[in-house]
Amino acid sequence: MNVPLWFAIAIAAYLGVKLTRVPAWMVAVLLIAGFLLAHSFFGSLIGSGLNGGASVLSGSK
Repeated sequence: MNVPLWFAIAIAAYLGVKLTRVPAWMVAVLLIAGFLLAHSFFGSLIGSGLNGGASVLSGSK
């Protein structure tokens, strides 16, 4: 089953707002900030840090 990423994110955001009672504006701000951060210099730093941490946890290093 192939589900578009935008649809999966929309469903997760909807369930997050309904189940945890997080304000919808906070979800929007976090999504926009994450999108802007991913396309900046810090996006590559965060990505390499996550990949390094995952390889340490899995025992690859």
